[in-house]
Amino acid sequence: MLRIVFMGTPDFAVPTLEALHGWSGCQVVAVITAPDKPAGRGQKLNESAVKQVAVQLGLPVLQPTNLKSPEFQEELRSYAADLQVIVAFRMLPEAVWNMPHLGSINIHASLLPQYRGAAPINWALIHGEQVTGVTSFFLRHEIDTGDLIYQDEVAIEPEDDFGSLYGKLKQAGAALALRTVQAIAAGTAPSTPQTDRGDLRPAPKLQKETGRLDFNQPAEALVNLVRGLSPIPTAFTHLPDGRGLKVFRAQALPGAPTAETPLGAWLTDGRSHLRVQTADGQLDLLDVQLEGKKRMPVGDFLRGFKLEMKKEE
Repeated sequence: MLRIVFMGTPDFAVPTLEALHGWSGCQVVAVITAPDKPAGRGQKLNESAVKQVAVQLGLPVLQPTNLKSPEFQEELRSYAADLQVIVAFRMLPEAVWNMPHLGSINIHASLLPQYRGAAPINWALIHGEQVTGVTSFFLRHEIDTGDLIYQDEVAIEPEDDFGSLYGKLKQAGAALALRTVQAIAAGTAPSTPQTDRGDLRPAPKLQKETGRLDFNQPAEALVNLVRGLSPIPTAFTHLPDGRGLKVFRAQALPGAPTAETPLGAWLTDGRSHLRVQTADGQLDLLDVQLEGKKRMPVGDFLRGFKLEMKKEE
């Protein structure tokens, strides 16, 4: 039976842990996850989603603060893992990922080598992709560059945003991880070097400014930005009176700028729609949140908050 150490932190990793634990061909001998973090007014310690599930399953949990610590590495070595499976965890030192005799594999939420980096789901949506997927690969020195094992495609539907696509990919990732581990156990897993191409797009960590809506951009590009950041961390802008506004859903409408509706103009009937003139059309805001208030459909927002702007007749 294959002895596995699992590493992961957010709920994206939970279905994979559950799938591996449920397969009779392997034994998850330990789970490595992030240390508990204080959260909320009372600064109550918040356990990672992976830790909560691991405890429910009765699995040993390690929460190192320093992966290079000799004490941690000695404890990790004591579990005598044949293979390590990593999903949504932090970068590992070579002494850790190279420890098992079968190596370490990672599940990445893109079709590598496209979208290497920390935020592949977000960037695939921001760039308007229609297909993405999940990849299993062997860990190597450079991030997300190891030899490919398997890939499964997942369609991106027009209505998908980060939240819905995240849900699809975490389930697809679990199925792929199980298939990969089964192939490694059987000695049939392929190992194909990645080939860099000129059209590769990176997936760097999101910054706050990533979400700022620039109305000089085409309307469809802004819709994709909204989709890629909804429901978190969320695209944002500021109303003409300066108040911050988060945007969770939007659609593109035709209509080039004119003298009456110049670039950046806000348009509303005060009842049912709120739009902004962009480079090639109008961004129709559908689901918004005023700073300090709750998320709501734009019709409810317009009925509840006075906007200082010109209303359409």
